[in-house]
Formats: sequence, structure tokens, C-alpha cells
Amino acid sequence: MELRHLRYFVAVAEELHFTRAAERLHIGQPPLSQQIQALEAELGAQLFERNKRSVRLTQAGALFLDDARRILALSEQAAVTARRAQRGEAGELRIGFTFSTPFTPYFATVINRYRQQFPHVTLTLHEMATLHQLEAISGRTMDLGFVRPPETTYPDDIRLTELRQDPLFLVLPVAHALAAKEAIAIADMAGEGFVMYPKDAGTGIYPQIFRLCKAAGFVPQVTQEAGEASTIIGLVAAGCGISVLPASFDRIRMDGVCYRPIADPQATTSLLLAQREEETSPLVAAFVTLAEAAALEEKE
Repeated sequence: MELRHLRYFVAVAEELHFTRAAERLHIGQPPLSQQIQALEAELGAQLFERNKRSVRLTQAGALFLDDARRILALSEQAAVTARRAQRGEAGELRIGFTFSTPFTPYFATVINRYRQQFPHVTLTLHEMATLHQLEAISGRTMDLGFVRPPETTYPDDIRLTELRQDPLFLVLPVAHALAAKEAIAIADMAGEGFVMYPKDAGTGIYPQIFRLCKAAGFVPQVTQEAGEASTIIGLVAAGCGISVLPASFDRIRMDGVCYRPIADPQATTSLLLAQREEETSPLVAAFVTLAEAAALEEKE
């Protein structure tokens, strides 16, 4: 049984006239009659009662008509879905993001805009550290990632595209002596205890802080570690030390904590979009185009 047999049957069932059905289908009436007879033989059921004056559906034909219509509708939907997928408008897209990314208005703009433009795509979002994202994208368990500069080796099949620059801020207790300054040099942090992500957390900020401090002539003393930014900020409020985080985290307001810009011009971090170097998926291409356009709008 082929889909064309179902189309022939539905046309005859709706017209209840072989000649009109043949005209509708743009085929001859004798071949149409032969195809319906072949379909009945294959099914082992009579679908029509016919005589020289009329054509009527049998009970088997009426029941078969419902199923035939559903099958044809499903086949058309399958074709539509395939075409949407080819255009990057259907399927599943798995996207990672770092802990700081949701605090940037840019991220909300991109995700909301994508959902509006591609409502048939299932968007699955995962919060993950930068290095873990890059490994997942390389391993094909993720498709794209919003990451920070890895500051270390990462899979060589990954392409990184800069979307925006974010300054780094010093997070410190409001009663700290440095809080009186409008902007603070990294060198001023020498001798302070730092609250940081664990070294093996896979974040790009950990090696960056060490690099910046070494360039300023000292090695940061880590007094406390925490895996969540909100926990780091809470530990700063508790007097456990100071920290350095992307400026987007200043939206987390907590009693006893203040945020100060860092004066050193190199104290910035990029938000990058990570993808596989040889990616061919239309889904990924559509998202990348939208994300890059939104980043360009933001810069303008």
C-alpha cells in the first residue's frame, strides 16, 4: 500500500463518483478503478458498493476513511517537520551557559528572541562551567555554549566567537578599607584572602585571576572555595575574604557586600559562543546567526 492509494481512495470516498474523483486527481477513470480494486484486494475488504447509478462507502470503507485521512495528515506533517528541520526551524538544540551568563540582559534577549522566531525548536539549556561545556560540545552531547575564555587548553575542534566584553568587578565587604575607593587596582589586592571557585570547577575565571595577580606582582591567597557565585558573594559578606567576578554578578544584592570596578584595563572577560568547528546543522547555524546579530545590536 502506498500513500497514493490512500489519496485515490479518499478522493473517491469524498466525491462518491469515480469520474469526478479521477478529474480531481488528474488521472484517467479506468486506472483509478483498477487502483481501488487493487487496494480492496490487498486489504481483503470491500470499500465501496458500486453500481451503474451510484457509489457508496461500505462500513469497512467508512472506518478505513478515518484512518486514511489521519495517515495522510501525518505524512504531510512529517514532510513539514523535515522541511522545518532543514531550515533550522525544528528539532532540539542543546545549549550550555556559564554561571554568570543569565545575569547579562544579552542572554535573555537572545533566548527570548530565538523562542519567538523558532517556536517549533525544543531549546534545552544547561548551566555548566566553561571547560565542561567545551568537552560536552566536542563530545556531541551539547550543541552550543555561552562560555568565558578558557585560559587553558581545550578541544581543538571547538570554534569560539566573541559576543561581548564584560569588566571584572571586585567583590568585598562594605566595611573593607578598599570599599572607599571608586576603582581598585589589582595590585591593591595583594595580601588579601580570596574566595574563589575550586580549581577543578572548570571555570575560566580561576586561572584568569591568578594570571592577573601574578602580572601585578603577587600570588593570590585562596582562603575559601565555593562552587556557586551566590555562595562566594555570601562568604564575602561573612568576612571570609574578597573575590573577583564578572560585573554581571553585581545584580546579586546582598547585605554587607559591595562591588567595585577594577582599574586595570586587562581586567575584563569575554562572553563567547562555542560550537564545533565543522558543524553543519541548520539548527546551530540559525542560532549562531541570531546570537551574533543580537551582539552587534548591543554594540551599536
